[in-house]
Amino acid sequence: MNDRQHGASVIGRTQLPSTSEAITGVRRSLVLFRLSLWAMVLGAWLTTVYSFLATGLTVGLLPGSQRAVRRLVDRHRELAQQWSGVAVSSNYPPIPDTRQGPAIHALLVARHNQVWRDWRFVVVDPLIGGVIACIPVALLLSSVWGLVAAVIGPMVSEDLGSIWYMFIPVEGPITSVLAVLLAVATALLGLWDAPRTAPRHARYLARILAPSADEAMAQRIEHLTTTRSDAMDTQMAEIRRIERDLHDGAQARLVAMGMTLNAAERLLKTNPDAVAGLLAEARESSTKALDELRDLVRGIHPPVLADRGLGDAIRSLALLCPLETEVTIDLPGRPEPPVESAAYFAVSEILTNAAKHSGAQRAWIDVRYQNGMLRMDITDDGRGGADPNRGTGLRGIERRLAAFDGIMAVSSPPEGPTLITMELPCALSSPKTTSS
Repeated sequence: MNDRQHGASVIGRTQLPSTSEAITGVRRSLVLFRLSLWAMVLGAWLTTVYSFLATGLTVGLLPGSQRAVRRLVDRHRELAQQWSGVAVSSNYPPIPDTRQGPAIHALLVARHNQVWRDWRFVVVDPLIGGVIACIPVALLLSSVWGLVAAVIGPMVSEDLGSIWYMFIPVEGPITSVLAVLLAVATALLGLWDAPRTAPRHARYLARILAPSADEAMAQRIEHLTTTRSDAMDTQMAEIRRIERDLHDGAQARLVAMGMTLNAAERLLKTNPDAVAGLLAEARESSTKALDELRDLVRGIHPPVLADRGLGDAIRSLALLCPLETEVTIDLPGRPEPPVESAAYFAVSEILTNAAKHSGAQRAWIDVRYQNGMLRMDITDDGRGGADPNRGTGLRGIERRLAAFDGIMAVSSPPEGPTLITMELPCALSSPKTTSS
């Protein structure tokens, strides 16, 4: 059982957890409590820094403070996802590489942004998160004290007076029994609560760190506006490319073919022998024009993609690629045509870039559908160094995917290898036409 399944298995149960569940719950409570202690130290530092911001003395300390806050908050997010399956969303505003201090200061003053929420979390977490985390540990320690009080209370009551355990003055056999019963009940409560601490803490984390509904809506509107603009730009660029290809290719050949047929018509009576050569030239022009139109159609929407689906279309790319390419496809159905097209051209451009610029000899393509996502991993053994911020190729792919709420991640250290992962949310419709 993995961590997430362990956290989910105790939700909604009223009976006592197993020993392993209880031990795991206590261990996680201690981890969260330790993080809250670090938050208390960091929060004291942030309070000091923030108090002197008006004087300008601590503005230079903001970038380092923000990095420390971000590390702590990201660790909390990671644990919430790993232990409870709770994804705590975030929406960090861009911070420039230079003059970070004034930029962070402006965000803290503006409030209601992710940086401000992170700082607020660090300050209040020892009071809220720390209490949530320490409840099961405190209950277990209290039960231990109850057992100790039940044993030593009657022996020292005459000299030191009654020893209290919660609301019970332990001074004789009857009160000792009551203290033992209460200690056992407290221990059982602590064991019952321990596995529920991490999910409870994760819900608190999501409530205090996640953007509000208004912020999420504003972020969504901004994203849709940006992707719509990018989609329009991409569409216009594609239209211009089609117009240019038609003008320089098929259109020019069709015009030449028309001129050749006109010349053949004029020579039909005076020089019939020359007409045969002109007709052969016209036939050759028509053949080339047809080939160019077919290439243009394949560039718009390849027939293999329309007829056979994304899997076979990617396999055809691998066969045409100069690199030795291994393909693994696991698609139980077909995505919607626009998603298929975006995925196909993204893979096509990445393979083309790898063949041209990476110096790679081999490539691997892994396409699968899981958790409502079309995931594509493309790896090559080239020299690495691919960066979406340098050049327009990868950035164009990123914009193409963003129009469908897709994402792209690039891992390309110097000396390689390069791994590009793309994810597109989609639903699969018709069953696959070929096996993998």
